Amino acid sequence: MRFDIRYRTLSTYDDLVRESQNELRACPANDDQQQLISYRVITSPTSRVLSFSDYWGTRVDAFGVRTPHLMLEVTAEASVETRTRPLCAVAPRPDALLAPAFVDEHLEYRDRSPHCDWGDAVSAATVYAVDLAGPNVVSQVLAIHRYAGNALVYEPGSTEVGIDVEDVLGGGRGVCQDFAHLAVAMCRASSIPARYVSGYLFTTDDSTGAAADDSEVVRVQTHAWFEAAIPGFGWLALDPTNQQEVGLRHVKIGHGRDYDDVPPIRGVYAGPGSPEVEVTVEIRKSTGAPPSKPEPQAVVRRRRFVPDPIPAGDDARQQQQAQQQ
Repeated sequence: MRFDIRYRTLSTYDDLVRESQNELRACPANDDQQQLISYRVITSPTSRVLSFSDYWGTRVDAFGVRTPHLMLEVTAEASVETRTRPLCAVAPRPDALLAPAFVDEHLEYRDRSPHCDWGDAVSAATVYAVDLAGPNVVSQVLAIHRYAGNALVYEPGSTEVGIDVEDVLGGGRGVCQDFAHLAVAMCRASSIPARYVSGYLFTTDDSTGAAADDSEVVRVQTHAWFEAAIPGFGWLALDPTNQQEVGLRHVKIGHGRDYDDVPPIRGVYAGPGSPEVEVTVEIRKSTGAPPSKPEPQAVVRRRRFVPDPIPAGDDARQQQQAQQQ
């Protein structure tokens, strides 16, 4: 399937902002499962955009506004073609997870992270789910996927970024990032490497993942799911919010240990104003045939972005959007 995606965020401030520095992660990934056809970023006020690939391999568009402003609008437009994922036809035993080469390759996705730091409740849930599964890694991942999807009720606005995964499980409700964090934590608690994925989903209902009509333009939020490492196969992608495998209607942006590694937009600004943020994502299925070759993409370099310093003090503010629903 080929999709045209328009991501837009509008920040308005109740007082003048002197300067802001921002990082945007909205560009669809270009990998074996999907091909990026075109992509561009537009900002208002106009700014120079520096693109690079971060430590996890996600494209980052960094930009700064050095003139006083009351509004910041960022629009990212992309065309992307998704492809059918290979079927997982292996059933490795759990001891394959302890092979030294496999452990070394996935070390960063085995450990605890800020949003996937589990305690007694998540540990007990993991034991319960895994005990019901067969004695192979794929069965255990699928059992965790089902448990995470059934343990929470999808309720927009019920949580916020930073909530502990133990509290998510205890509260029994959340948004897609909470479903993904719970599944990742449960996988890691059973020694299965897992990573958090940020992306888009072409659907009419975020809570069910219902398919949209081909001619329909849907307005959604950015979405989240997880990927588990399977010895002898690779990464198995599952969407616990909607209890389905990740497929042609899922468009991946990037992955990391948890949400903090792939927030859609993060920034810092100088000034006394407080922002109000409006975010929209529009997706439509393209009917045009894809070009024989993708349009040239900007060269990205793997390096860390260090913004120019902003004066410290009471008026130096940070902002981060929790847009996943």
